Amino acid sequence: MYIKQIIIQGFKSYKEQTVIEPFSPKHNVIVGRNGSGKSNFFAAIRFVLSDAYTQMGREERQALLHEGSGNAVVSAYVEIIFDNTDDRFPTGKDELILRRTIGLKKDEYSLDRKNATKADVMNLLESAGFSRSNPYYIVPQGRVTTLTNMKDAERLNLLKEVAGTQVYEARRQESLKIMTETDNKRAKIDELLDYIRERLGELEEEKEELRNYQEEDRERRCLEYTIYHREQVEIVNALDSIDEQRQTGVDETDDGRERLIAGEQEIEAVDAEINELKQQLDLLKVDKHQLEEERRETARTRAKIELEVKALSDGQSQAQQARTRHDREMHEVQQAIRGREAELGNILPVFTAQRDQETAVKMQLDEAEAVQQRLYAKQGRNARFKSQKERDAWLKKEVEEANVALATRKAIRIQTSEELGELEKAIQRTQAELTDLRSKFDGRGDSMQNMATEVQKAREERDRLMDQRKELWREEAKLDSIVENARQELDRAERSLSHTMDQNTSRGLAAVRRIVRQHRLTGAYGTLAELLEVNERYRTAVEVTAGTSLFHYVVDNDETATKILEILQKEKAGRLTFMPLNRLKPRPANVPRSGDAIPMMDKIKFDPAYRNAFEQVFGKTIICPNLQIAAQYARSHGVDAITPEGDRSDNKGALTGGYHDPRKSRLEAVKHLSKWREEFDAQKNRAVDVRREVERKDQEITRAVGELQKLDQKRQQLEGSYGPLRVELRTKTALLEQQQDQLAGKTRSREHVEASLKLLGEQLSAFETELASEFNKALSKDEEQQLEDLNSSTQALRKQVSALSTGRSELEARKSVIEVELRENFRPRLDQLKAQEMENLESGSGSNLKESQRELRRIGEAMATVEKKLREVDGAVDQSGERLHALEQRKGEKQRQQEDISRSIERHQKRMEKSMAKKALLAEKAAECSRNIRDLGVLPEEAFDKFEKMPSNTIVKRLHKVNDSLKKYSHVNKKAFEQYSNFTKQRETLTKRRAELDSSQSSIEELIEVLDQRKDEAIERTFKQVSREFASIFEKLVPAGRGRLVIQRKADRPTGGNAAASASASANPSSSDDANSDEESVENYTGVGISVSFNSKHDEQQRIQQLSGGQKSLCALALVFAIQQCDPAPFYLFDEIDANLDAQYRTAVANMLRSIAESQSSDPEAGEAGEGGGGGGGGGGGGGVGGGQFICTTFRPEMVLVADKCYGVAYAKKTSSIDVVPREEALEFVEGQKV
Repeated sequence: MYIKQIIIQGFKSYKEQTVIEPFSPKHNVIVGRNGSGKSNFFAAIRFVLSDAYTQMGREERQALLHEGSGNAVVSAYVEIIFDNTDDRFPTGKDELILRRTIGLKKDEYSLDRKNATKADVMNLLESAGFSRSNPYYIVPQGRVTTLTNMKDAERLNLLKEVAGTQVYEARRQESLKIMTETDNKRAKIDELLDYIRERLGELEEEKEELRNYQEEDRERRCLEYTIYHREQVEIVNALDSIDEQRQTGVDETDDGRERLIAGEQEIEAVDAEINELKQQLDLLKVDKHQLEEERRETARTRAKIELEVKALSDGQSQAQQARTRHDREMHEVQQAIRGREAELGNILPVFTAQRDQETAVKMQLDEAEAVQQRLYAKQGRNARFKSQKERDAWLKKEVEEANVALATRKAIRIQTSEELGELEKAIQRTQAELTDLRSKFDGRGDSMQNMATEVQKAREERDRLMDQRKELWREEAKLDSIVENARQELDRAERSLSHTMDQNTSRGLAAVRRIVRQHRLTGAYGTLAELLEVNERYRTAVEVTAGTSLFHYVVDNDETATKILEILQKEKAGRLTFMPLNRLKPRPANVPRSGDAIPMMDKIKFDPAYRNAFEQVFGKTIICPNLQIAAQYARSHGVDAITPEGDRSDNKGALTGGYHDPRKSRLEAVKHLSKWREEFDAQKNRAVDVRREVERKDQEITRAVGELQKLDQKRQQLEGSYGPLRVELRTKTALLEQQQDQLAGKTRSREHVEASLKLLGEQLSAFETELASEFNKALSKDEEQQLEDLNSSTQALRKQVSALSTGRSELEARKSVIEVELRENFRPRLDQLKAQEMENLESGSGSNLKESQRELRRIGEAMATVEKKLREVDGAVDQSGERLHALEQRKGEKQRQQEDISRSIERHQKRMEKSMAKKALLAEKAAECSRNIRDLGVLPEEAFDKFEKMPSNTIVKRLHKVNDSLKKYSHVNKKAFEQYSNFTKQRETLTKRRAELDSSQSSIEELIEVLDQRKDEAIERTFKQVSREFASIFEKLVPAGRGRLVIQRKADRPTGGNAAASASASANPSSSDDANSDEESVENYTGVGISVSFNSKHDEQQRIQQLSGGQKSLCALALVFAIQQCDPAPFYLFDEIDANLDAQYRTAVANMLRSIAESQSSDPEAGEAGEGGGGGGGGGGGGGVGGGQFICTTFRPEMVLVADKCYGVAYAKKTSSIDVVPREEALEFVEGQKV
């Protein structure tokens, strides 16, 4: 075992928490400047381990606390962590943490983080080898100097202290004290024995006179007993009569009270029914008010709609006439359009055929004229050119121009064909759009009708949803009233329950319910009262058994309970007892089971999960039919027994009982509260559901209204789209006609281009033919013949073209007239008539009338429904009112009956009070008689029947006579016999006690002799061991020298011979012990001296007073090491022990410390103290101190050189700190201190 680590905070110069790095189990050296805190470090260890800091005053405590700038230190602690791998501390752990904390008003110890007393700590240290009689395992500054300057007598006292003589002295003083007390007791016993002998002689003379007195007194007591007994019998008879009357009155009172309770219960039931009826009446009134409001609103709506229907009906006839005229005119226009279209259909084929024929003839004419012109041109060219070459050149030029013109015409033809194709496609699109517009225009009436139907359906859906919402509003109003009534009943039930418990519990229960709800705790189940069900017959028994435990709160585990308690504490919200199921371990009870003993657990219904909680409260209770049986079972089985009425006998024999008012039942109050809480929660949840349903209906109505608005917008768009549709129709018609005209023009252009191409081709062929022919001045015969034929054919063709053109023109004129009539007259008129029809549809007088009539029917049906509901509500109100009146009458009758019963009970109670007063008076007389009889003392047997038949008057006379005779014995000692017997017994007891004291004194004297002998043996044994170890250690420190301890006796004189005798005694103590015991007794010891030689083992030795300062310090250190060897410790603390040593001795001491630290003793406890903690008999002889840990402070390099670990103490800002430093740094610091 060794010191592993030290933690200091607030102690002296160590303000902040200083955690010192773990120490080496061998040799540790601490260096630092003077005043840096080295001594305070050792003081901290002594503060924990030694008795140096005990019974301190306020100023001494303050001196231990750090004083400096900053916040004041109010407490300090020092914690030492021991390595306990060798189990030197009997804790079973590898480490032991010992802490001492001190403040101005506290001084505390702790072991392994647990509080401990100082005695526990000191005993534990003693068990580990820290001897309180040998505190030299800690050597503070100045201890070596003190030992150096000690006188021989002081050195002897030190050895006595090491030997543990304090224990022997304490026991001897205690024994002497006991002997003194024994002598005092013997003296008192002797005094008492003398007094008793004298008193017994006097009592012998008083016994005869006492016998005569006793004869007369015996007769007196018999007479008085007879008188008192007769009076007692009369009182008992009177009490029996009163008890009989009282029992009769109690029975009558109980019957009346039961009838009163039954009547109150009936009244409560009637009140509940009345409250329910009143609530129903309130709901019916609310319903009636809503229905009346609805009826008024419906009536106003119906009146408004009736006015609209009347107005629409009045304008219906005029609209019908206008519609007839409109239909007739539209029919006429449609007939005219169909006639014109039929005529146009007949003209168009003829016109087209004539136009095509005219075109074909005209093309023939153009071709003939072109051939004719070419022949004429050829004829002219022959005359124009002089040679063929000139002609050919011109022809080639013309051919080229013709080719160019032909290519141009072909391009124009292609372009015209493309334009015709695009124009035909555009006409097709326009015709399709026009057809679509006409279908829309023609089907607009059906669309309007369909749209009106959809609007009507949407309106009906909206009205249906609004009716449903009204019903939900009505139900919500009813539920609000029901919820408010349930809340009032719940508050009333909570107040009633709170009256059965204290205020803190009531507040705590309310707070726990709120906490469980807010934090959603699943492990909080409720109170016992809420978790159980019991038959009404055993309800009183259960309540009396549980008491306030009914309101203990059951939770799943202590974590849940702790969480709720923390919140309760934080909110200051009352107090409550929790029952964590994981902590409840009820012990099984010896509960009897028979016909007259029923375990209470069998009569309680609860969830098996809560069995531990119910076993804890009800597991040791049984139910018995009456209190007598209950008391028997309670005594025989050690259980609590209770009757169904609540009378109780506990297992300690106490009986409790009395009347329990069932109207103040806690379980009934809890049940009533649970009922109304469930009702309130159910109705509240229903109200929430209804509100959500209302919200959903609002959303549905909003959607329905939105759909209706969308349909209205569509209808308005449809109604407003007629004008644009008609304009678009006209525009498309005009565009189609324009496109058709363009198509006709393009077609004619293409025909002209085709004809031109044909002519150019023929001309080009003619030029090429002419180029291939010979050059002639005149036409050939064939050409002349062809020219003549062409002249005649062209004339004929011109006539034919003229005739065809005339016929076509006539048809074209008629076609134009028909098209103009259709375009400018009939079709615009038809569009106008259709627009009027649309306007009539948009005005919707007919449809509005139907809608209004339909709405009127719906309102009428709603009105009838409201009227029917009103009649039903009125009937229900009348019926409830009659029922309420009947119940109030019944309640009044019951209340009168209750008053009569109460008056009857009051009369019985008054009679019973009078009887009880009389009974109390008689009971007092009976008690007085009993007291008088008891005062008579022990009566003779003849007293019970000697005067039984004697008349009372005779007994009284005889009693007066006996009393007169007794007056002459007034001076007699009536307790002479008793006193004689008592004094005899006391004499025997005191005699026996004195003999015991004599025996005890002899035992104590023997114990004192044994203690003195053992003390002497311990001192002798300690001196021998210390002397032997001193010589061995001194020889190690000074190999060339020799040292020893010298015992000083009273017989010694300062002569050479005596000194030699002392020296020889010291050198061979065993031979001294064999000498005369009187001369060698410890009482003859006067001191212990030190005799050493530093230069030779044979030179004359010097006394310590003759040595130098360094030599004295070395001797003192050798003595310290010798004392430590007598009582070895696991570690040693040396504070600058080498300060006064010379260099060679410092090296020797350092080497010795190193060898001790490195040695591992096979038996670490070999040097522990023997009996009394002294060093006697237990030390391991020779060879130096056993292995241990050393923690030293020094300013010398010798100690640093042999250290396993070095620490440096620094001081800054009035605060010390300790850190590990390298050996080189420690040596550098030490060397620097020398300079």
